[in-house]
Amino acid sequence: MPLYPEIAPYHQFQLPVGQGHTLYVEESGNRHGFPVVVLHGGPGGGCSGHLRRFFDPAFWRIILFDQRGAGRSTPAACVEHNSTDHLVADIEAIRAKLGVDRWLVFGGSWGATLGLRYSQNYPDHVAGAVLRGIFLCRDADLAWLYAPGGASRLRPEAWQAFMAPLSASEQRQPLLAYHARLHDGNNARSMGDARAWAGWEAACATLLPSASVRSAFAERALALARIETHYFINGGFLGQPLLRGMSRMAAVPGIIVHGRYDLVCPADQAVALHQAWPGSELCMVSSAGHSLAEPGIEAALLRAVATMQARLTGAEGA
Repeated sequence: MPLYPEIAPYHQFQLPVGQGHTLYVEESGNRHGFPVVVLHGGPGGGCSGHLRRFFDPAFWRIILFDQRGAGRSTPAACVEHNSTDHLVADIEAIRAKLGVDRWLVFGGSWGATLGLRYSQNYPDHVAGAVLRGIFLCRDADLAWLYAPGGASRLRPEAWQAFMAPLSASEQRQPLLAYHARLHDGNNARSMGDARAWAGWEAACATLLPSASVRSAFAERALALARIETHYFINGGFLGQPLLRGMSRMAAVPGIIVHGRYDLVCPADQAVALHQAWPGSELCMVSSAGHSLAEPGIEAALLRAVATMQARLTGAEGA
């Protein structure tokens, strides 16, 4: 099942959401279709036109936006008044602005994290969820990627490059060190540190090396590194762990797509979510890592969205 053809938005606008932040929002596809809100990763990654191509444009009203500080939202790379509660409130502001009652939630990696917290807070507005690359943002999940002894053992050369900017003392707590560096006002050094941060994540994102994925991470390096370190030293600003809140969205149907060899978000997170979410189905993709660009992940997401479309139209099993 191939991606849908490239399409352009029919509506683009900037939405002020308070505290000096303005969000970039766009709509494409069928303006009278069933709404789907697309939540990008990072945090700080920003959305891209590629994300529109997972949805049948004749059926879906496709709503993309850049989260606070990311992509075309302003101020760029800003971490002030930027937390999960702010992002959840922003999603609700977009829903109200566009007159949406219920929509499908689609998100990957951090977008899956945010989609879960939004769905837990507003289950009556969520018709279903398709979530990829599950990131529960627990201490162990962060340590896997940003402390020695986890992904560092599987990508040792990339880990060495990630450690290279840091002093010996800083290397004992890389996440704290990168946060301090990226937020100390030293703009001349920040870009190099941001590239090192993004390069490590890119190296872990795909099963096999991908020049296009590395390039995409490099293009958004500063916002990605600044906002990710801001969120991750604060445990994702989640408060209550995600799994404890699953009862609030027990009636929301969902499809979980996860790569068996995901180095960014190991697969036990997807299994734990599936076990805590009675209304979910789990699609574990063999021979795939974390990235949306993995062929197996792409195909599984297309099937998952098509399944949700069939259910919404009552065509499943017909």
